[in-house]
Amino acid sequence: MKILLIYNPFAGHGRAKKILPEVEAEFTKHNIEFDLKLTDYPEHATEIIKNVKFKTYDAIVAAGGDGTLFEVINGYYMNSSRNKPPLGILPVGTGNAVARDLELHTSKWKEAIAIIAQMKPRKVDVGKFTSHGQSYYFLNILGLGFVADVTKTAKSLKGLGNISYSLGVLYQMLMLKSFKLKLELDGELLERDNIFVEVSNTTYTANFFMAPNAKIDDGLLDITLLNKLSRIGLLKAFPKVFTGEHIHLPEVETFTARHIKITTDPPKVLTPDGELIGITPVEIECLHQDIEVLWK
Repeated sequence: MKILLIYNPFAGHGRAKKILPEVEAEFTKHNIEFDLKLTDYPEHATEIIKNVKFKTYDAIVAAGGDGTLFEVINGYYMNSSRNKPPLGILPVGTGNAVARDLELHTSKWKEAIAIIAQMKPRKVDVGKFTSHGQSYYFLNILGLGFVADVTKTAKSLKGLGNISYSLGVLYQMLMLKSFKLKLELDGELLERDNIFVEVSNTTYTANFFMAPNAKIDDGLLDITLLNKLSRIGLLKAFPKVFTGEHIHLPEVETFTARHIKITTDPPKVLTPDGELIGITPVEIECLHQDIEVLWK
């Protein structure tokens, strides 16, 4: 068995770099031959993957957090190879939301390697979004509004770990302002005075249990809307997002759809898988079981 290991040494606040010798030893222990490619700058993983000869490898493994996985997925779809190997996930980053849905945890990265060694692929859904003529792919989420603003703030506080998202929420509460939303779900039009939209392929957003009913292989994307409410209302609602109880609040609506169109006034920046890419209007679709991942 031979894999291409895309490894972000900066993931987990540098923890990934520290454990790299152990990671290499663990792959060797499982008789897995690997070509190691370290990422040096943003979008480096995408550049590596899109030019790789896939026929050389039995699997592509993304080692890092959700940002690394986002880059790998987009390079994967840019690659012109017809036959594409399954994707393995080695969660050694700060945010590992997709890994949580696969029952993989950062503290158990050795278990993740053992799963990769079993070479048992399973098909999962992929989200595709198009913004101003550019298309991208995601496995986790696509958000806009308050959640994107939180992501922007959290990135500046990334050195604090997952708590950076919580701090980002508290900071953005001070700037809270609703916006006009037009949302088309499989042809049905909704209009709302909105705070945020989260389109989920998996249950978690960072450490938030954003879409508790989401399934990564059901052919549907789960949409969570938080409509207009006060700062005090948001402050009271915030703790519920850690348990999934927020979906029962009167200001929250949830839907599922295969095809989504979003227009906002004013235009809103997009945050796919914790990155900041694109701006509304945006069109999103679920690619049903379009990629294979190595999963126990």
